[in-house]
Amino acid sequence: MKLRLVLMALLIANLGYWLWSRGDLAGFGLAPAGFNEREPQRLARQVHPEWLQIRKDAKSAP
Repeated sequence: MKLRLVLMALLIANLGYWLWSRGDLAGFGLAPAGFNEREPQRLARQVHPEWLQIRKDAKSAP
């Protein structure tokens, strides 16, 4: 009987987490932190993106 209660609690917790991570609970004020965030806000928060340099690895010669 205890195992059945633990299993039901885990299933309910997983269902709750799945609904929360998809944003289905946003109507209740339970949306994830980054749910409403889109690319313009992320780009505005970047600090010196022009400093980023992509370099080829010297050891990866074919």
